[in-house]
Amino acid sequence: MNTERHNITVSGIRVEVIRKNIKNLHLGVYPPTGRVRVAAPMRVSNDAVRLAVIGKLAWIRRQKERFEHQPRESLREMVSGESHYYLGRRYRLQVVVADGPPGPAVRGQSILEMRVRPKSTAAARRRLLANWYREQLKELVPPLLAKWQRQLGVSVAGWGIRRMKTKWGTCNAKARRIWINLELAKKSVRSLEYVVMHELVHLIERHHNDAFMAICDEHLPQWRSLREELTCLPLAHEVWKERF
Repeated sequence: MNTERHNITVSGIRVEVIRKNIKNLHLGVYPPTGRVRVAAPMRVSNDAVRLAVIGKLAWIRRQKERFEHQPRESLREMVSGESHYYLGRRYRLQVVVADGPPGPAVRGQSILEMRVRPKSTAAARRRLLANWYREQLKELVPPLLAKWQRQLGVSVAGWGIRRMKTKWGTCNAKARRIWINLELAKKSVRSLEYVVMHELVHLIERHHNDAFMAICDEHLPQWRSLREELTCLPLAHEVWKERF
């Protein structure tokens, strides 16, 4: 696909413009600094791009402010005493060095025990925790999928779990496949359910328009408060590569 890239400034905001062989213009604001990007069809002029950005200035500024205040975890060293989250609760990590099978387990209401082999590295421990989170989601997601497919009258061809920097979930409506962010293992089951429902609604309506929100209102009236709940806990540490 042929692409052209350049930058423009609109009301003091720097905007990356990418022209592609696409049908519609797409505007996005991306973490961690609120980078603004417009993907536009080749035929769309710079003046039309500016007008599109001006029409969304209030929303763009809200998104940039949200990213500036969005809490992020520091890089975890995976040592005893650190805080880690699981299903919306905070746990203290307790590292136990042992020769048996390694892995995490919840102990009581406040301890996340992680059994590790001698001389295990922080990176190896992070992988253990990520794999454990993945296994928990593999058990939690199927019942939610079954419930919401039945309620919405849709069906998926497949689903998966992967780590995403900017989205809680995605839906490929054409392939009828959804992806769930691995980070949702740290959130409440209610938040996870909202994301599952949200992605399944995209099988009915692809865009976040009035029709999409009407479906959400009908089937999960509290979806807006659940969406807000997703911002209550810090997001994972990430290494970002700036484009500007």
